[in-house]
Amino acid sequence: MVQNPTGKERLALAFLLSMLGILGPLNIDMYLPSFPEIASDFGASASLVQLSLTACLIGLAIGQLVIGPISDAHGRKRPLLISISLFAVSSFLCALAPNIETLIVARFLQGFTASAGIVLSRAVVRDVFSGKELAKFFALLMSINATAPMLAPMAGGAILLFPFASWNTIFLFLSLIGVFIVIRIGLKLEETLPKEKRVPSSLGHSVRTIGSLFKDRSFIGFALIVGIIHGGSFAYVSGTPFVYQGIYDVSPQVFSILFGINGLAIISGSFIIGRFSGIIHERTLLQIAITIAVTANSILLLMTIIEGPLFSIVIPIFIYMLSIGMILTSSFSLAMENQGHRAGSASAVLGMLPLLIGSIVSPLIGINETTAVPMGAALFITSSLGAIVFFTFTRKSQEVSTKVSFNVEG
Repeated sequence: MVQNPTGKERLALAFLLSMLGILGPLNIDMYLPSFPEIASDFGASASLVQLSLTACLIGLAIGQLVIGPISDAHGRKRPLLISISLFAVSSFLCALAPNIETLIVARFLQGFTASAGIVLSRAVVRDVFSGKELAKFFALLMSINATAPMLAPMAGGAILLFPFASWNTIFLFLSLIGVFIVIRIGLKLEETLPKEKRVPSSLGHSVRTIGSLFKDRSFIGFALIVGIIHGGSFAYVSGTPFVYQGIYDVSPQVFSILFGINGLAIISGSFIIGRFSGIIHERTLLQIAITIAVTANSILLLMTIIEGPLFSIVIPIFIYMLSIGMILTSSFSLAMENQGHRAGSASAVLGMLPLLIGSIVSPLIGINETTAVPMGAALFITSSLGAIVFFTFTRKSQEVSTKVSFNVEG
């Protein structure tokens, strides 16, 4: 495939990779409005229902660690086709789950198979783009993918409005999406990793590659920032269905709108990075984003403690999600910049860390269903830890980090 493609070829690739990238957000967010219904149908607690989200996140994390190195050895296209076909099957199994335990297991399988779309879409970007074009295309891809978290819960809420529709219907819909993506990718996506650039395929080599990534101070610094801050955001994902609907008594449809609006914040954050990355050093933009995240979550925690009105919760979360869009885009491009020879494994680590942390955070939010404080505290703690990592792990590796670097190319 042509390096740093432009024009229609660039847009076509963005569309294809976005279809892959949306599997993760759809898989995570689309069924959120049905959390109370699932709890009622199975007679399960909030924490147990949130455990189905945790299982999905663990599957997404482990799947990336497995599929990323495999793709470095065997290319991108074949692992994608196999994994997403199995995603369609596992989504159908979720729809047929007779109890919460079966749903949890099926959600793990669903997450494991969906992980291919996340890890390999980023690996394909690194295969095809380099330099400033890498950062710009990541920003474009993040902006497009951000519509999935915005639309997924809204789509889930809309499905629940249909006569005889239930949470099972949402998983049937996801299964059909999987089938559609398999067909589309099979017809349109070219292999982007030529055989001469592939690495040996063995468990030992995969472990050594991932081990070398964890020894790379620059890479692991940015990866930990993504992992801790983005992983902490799953406190918002798993907490707001019960906070908004349980504490503030909004309908599933209103919840879907409130949740979806934050997709605009992520898009805006990604756009900011894409617009200014050629003018201001990306690490400086990342520092600004982390500062915004800590500030917004400080306000949010205070509002949850004093039990402020709904808008006092919604506004800080919107600002926080704006920073998430900035953090994800800048951190990914900074982390992947020098990982061309191990892009699949690097992408897997970047995707694994937030999901593992999210899988720990998510069920903790449902421990006390009468207050939003656990959600606010989790967001504040994780964003603060991310700030600590930023100033301790990345300072030495980026000597020009705090300076504005102007683009003098014209």
